[in-house]
Amino acid sequence: MDEARFLALALKNPVNVAIIDELHRLALPDAWLVSGCLVQSAWNVLTGRAVDHGIADYDVFYFDPDTSWDAEDAVIRKLRAQLGHLGVKIETRNQARVHLWYPAKHALPYPPLSCSTDGIDRFLTQNTQVGVRRAGAGFEVYAPRGFDDVAGLIVRPNPGPNFSAANYTAKAERWKALWPELTVIGAERSELTAPHPT
Repeated sequence: MDEARFLALALKNPVNVAIIDELHRLALPDAWLVSGCLVQSAWNVLTGRAVDHGIADYDVFYFDPDTSWDAEDAVIRKLRAQLGHLGVKIETRNQARVHLWYPAKHALPYPPLSCSTDGIDRFLTQNTQVGVRRAGAGFEVYAPRGFDDVAGLIVRPNPGPNFSAANYTAKAERWKALWPELTVIGAERSELTAPHPT
C-alpha cells in the first residue's frame, strides 16, 4: 500500500477530514491527527465495516513550548467547542509536555520530545505510527514504518523506551476482538531488544 492509497482509505472517514481541516484552520503548532483513528478507518474500509467501527477516540498531537497545563487545557477546550458537533471523543495532547506526566501515570521513562512526530515514533505499535495534516491544497503524511502492516492487517510491537508489553497485549486483544482478521505479533523479549530507529 502506498501513501496515496492509505490517505484515500483513512479519509473516507469524514470525522478524520473534519478534524484535520479544523487543525489547519486553527493553525496549532506542529499539529497532526494521529494513530488509531486513521489506521482503523483504513481497516474498516478494507474489511467492509462501517468506517467508524471500533474507533474509541481521535488523537490530536501538537507541539507548543508552553508546557503549562492551562495552555494545553485551553487548546483542548477550543477543539471541543469547534468539533463537539461530531459527537466523538477527541484526545488532544501537547507533545512538549508529555514527559512531565507520563512517568508518574505509567511508571515508565519518557524523555522529552522535540516535535510531534517524536511522539508518533514512540507509539506502542508500528502499524499506528502515522500522522496526517493539511499541507497547502493537499495533505502531509508522516509514516516512518510505511503502510505494509496496515494493508496486511498486522499488529506489531514498537520497541522503545516507554514500551509496555502489558499495555501492548491489552491494546492488541481489544483490536483483535473488533477486527478478527488482524494478525497480532506477540511482544516477546527478543523483539524488545531491537534498536529503535532514529
